[in-house]
This record gives sequence, C-alpha cells and structure tokens, in this order.
Amino acid sequence: MYLFCCSYSHNVAPKGKYIAFVSTEAETDQPEIELKPGIELLGPVEETFFDIYDIYEPINKHEENNCCISTSYDASTHFESTVQDVINMYTRITGKVLDLSVDLSAASAAVEE
Repeated sequence: MYLFCCSYSHNVAPKGKYIAFVSTEAETDQPEIELKPGIELLGPVEETFFDIYDIYEPINKHEENNCCISTSYDASTHFESTVQDVINMYTRITGKVLDLSVDLSAASAAVEE
C-alpha cells in the first residue's frame, strides 16, 4: 500500500488543506476495504474518490516492429516504476543507456558565471 500526501507548500491545495493518495494493487473485488487501513491514517477526510484501473503491459516485440509501448501506471505514488519504464524505452529506442549523472564541475562553473 502506498500513501502520498501534498499540501499548500507544494502549490496543489489551499492553506490548511491536503491532498492524499492511498493506493494498492487490488487483491479482492472490494478495494475500498483493502484501502481502509491507509485511509484511516489520514484522520478526518473531507471528500474521497475511488477509482480502479487495469494494468496493461505491452506484448509486442519491439525488435520486430520498432514500436515501443509503455506499461500502465501501477499503484506506486512516486512513479519509480514509470520512470524506469521510460528509461528502458529510451534505451530500446536509441540503443544507448541514458546517463542521468550530473557533472558537478560544469554545474559549478555555470553558477559562477
């Protein structure tokens, strides 16, 4: 189960209000009950929305048709798996490993200018 909360400091809600996400991969046909322990951690809730999404994965063979298809979003609220999927697609499309390292000496030089 994932629980994510953001607020005014994130520029997404009025002062004194929070937006929270509680998510999981449903194991039953009653996801509201599965999410209840996470929702209870939030305390009083003004409004609740429930939504259910199927998760899809590509079945095509990229090497045969040059078509890269991403997987669906999963239950994680921090998009770690989505970022990894995009990085993997980059590698399949370009044939190169994406280098996200930062050259700190170049960054320092740019700041000094």
